[in-house]
Amino acid sequence: MDQQLFENFITVGTQVLELFILIALGFLCGKVKMLNDKSVKSITDIVLYIVCPCVIVKNFIRPFDGTMLSGLLVSAAAAMCIHIISIVIAMLIFHDKKPEKNRVYRFALIFSNCGYMSLPMQQAILGSDGVFFGAVYIVIFNVVMWTFGVWLSSGNKKDLSVGKIILNPCIISMVVGLVIFLTSLPVPKLIEEPVGFMANLNTPLPMMVIGYYLSKAKILDAFRDGKGFICVLFRLIAIPLLAFGGMMLCGISDTVLITCVIAASAPAAAATTMFAAKFDNDAELSVNLVTLSTLLSVLTMPLIVGFAQTAA
Repeated sequence: MDQQLFENFITVGTQVLELFILIALGFLCGKVKMLNDKSVKSITDIVLYIVCPCVIVKNFIRPFDGTMLSGLLVSAAAAMCIHIISIVIAMLIFHDKKPEKNRVYRFALIFSNCGYMSLPMQQAILGSDGVFFGAVYIVIFNVVMWTFGVWLSSGNKKDLSVGKIILNPCIISMVVGLVIFLTSLPVPKLIEEPVGFMANLNTPLPMMVIGYYLSKAKILDAFRDGKGFICVLFRLIAIPLLAFGGMMLCGISDTVLITCVIAASAPAAAATTMFAAKFDNDAELSVNLVTLSTLLSVLTMPLIVGFAQTAA
């Protein structure tokens, strides 16, 4: 293992261990009844409607730069293509007889943990530019999640009304963030710091939600689920390699390429569990998929990213 690959392995391994400490805390809170279904659903709403938008706005608070804008647009296009390819693959592969399981498999394959897992790694490997391009990947992730993801989880096309799409928290926060960046609008500390405080909850709260559902789940089932392994292998290996190959063919390189590969190689999104809970799908299965993919990502993420850096 060369030096770069070893450093990446240590970086992502540390991030994963930190996440599992938070998951363990949620697990403990579930076991001692400090958390229950009602309180966890409330936490889920706080994360989806308040915390995630704050993360987006926070990362757009910076002076305007034409070069960065160009990279931002390329990152956005790449992120959208990666999600479209993931959707096509998920819809082709999974056809479980139980809709509540089928929706979870597809959601877990399509949506990566591009916020909680990727941003720290992008910061460590690529610096502030990696975080900036990573933020637009999160924006696209949220746009797709709040449109296709909502429809996929609910099975109801009525949830895709124009009003709900335009007024969802991701779209609103994206517009606010772009205005701030494009105009170099100064944001007073009185506003910026509370936004930052809320954004900092983007990791602990979702991890505790996963831990709570893990306290009610049978984790060994994750290792017995053949479809689950297929889902996780596509999530961790096939999707990021397809993303890397496609971007290389399109001439995308350097920071934008590595940023998108890191985001695409992340394990199943914590939102897999939050959406499963919100729309009454198989929450236990969602926890198993998130946990299994996060465990295996200790090995796959550094290897995928190291390969991308070497081959790019």
